[in-house]
Amino acid sequence: MKVLGIDLGSRTLKWALFEDKSLKEFEVQESGYNPGEKARVVVEKLKPDKIVATGYGRYLAKELFGAEVITEIKAHALGARFFAPEIRTIIDIGGQDSKVIKLDHEGKVAQFLMNEKCAAGTGRFLEVMAMSLGLSLEEMASIPPVKENPLKIGSMCTVFAESEVISLRHKGLPLEQIVTAIYSSILDRILAMLARINPEEPFYFSGGVAKNWAFRTLLE
Repeated sequence: MKVLGIDLGSRTLKWALFEDKSLKEFEVQESGYNPGEKARVVVEKLKPDKIVATGYGRYLAKELFGAEVITEIKAHALGARFFAPEIRTIIDIGGQDSKVIKLDHEGKVAQFLMNEKCAAGTGRFLEVMAMSLGLSLEEMASIPPVKENPLKIGSMCTVFAESEVISLRHKGLPLEQIVTAIYSSILDRILAMLARINPEEPFYFSGGVAKNWAFRTLLE
């Protein structure tokens, strides 16, 4: 039996094909303007017997393909249990939201918190900050963080934080310090969320921001 898991996220479309409970192939691609059409191409190519969908567009997948839908929180828990049963806390920072999830010893969701009302603390926040510095996300990620950084970004609002970053840039302050301050503002929000769920080790870091080497360094 071929089962297709598909995540229609805010920025990317991810899918994984299982056959007889064994992972056969997977792919990550940009969602683009019409994620439903991209998902249709995947479904027609793979011809799965069953589809399970999650992410922002999960109900679109249900409408188009009759997919079973599950929340992102449940999908994270199931994924962690499949790949690393020992995981107890998941940190996920995606394009439009961030979340922390605590799992019990059976891999089930014990607690979770989400930040989905504001871009601060998300990949979109990093994109805006990078643009304000005239950098791509890749260029920004290559800048090593400063261990003892005197700079702080006071505002948690993306618009005001962008103004702060532009002001710091015009003062001629070191780029490494500004970038570290940007990362620290996200990290502070994540740590505040973690404190509310009493996290346990080991941790698992997922989402697009997990690919950012510099942020991972600070988080560790």
